[in-house]
Amino acid sequence: MRKMEFKMERKGLIQTGQKITVTEGLLPSNYYYIIDPSLAMSANIPFRHRLQSHEGIVTDIIENSRGFYVTAEFDEPDVV
Repeated sequence: MRKMEFKMERKGLIQTGQKITVTEGLLPSNYYYIIDPSLAMSANIPFRHRLQSHEGIVTDIIENSRGFYVTAEFDEPDVV
């Protein structure tokens, strides 16, 4: 299973165990992913680590001084 982290700005938009879909965005040298409908955003992901699956499950939500971080698992091999 591949795990990916997303930054969420407000509490309570997503729940642990929830099924999510992500939309892929393209930058000149990276991809990024947004949990639909614009709930949280990933960091920039290099082309070689492109996400193949666009559906996942939220496994964890952590709050720290910088905000809320959502961890989701996708049914594909983890990248090294």
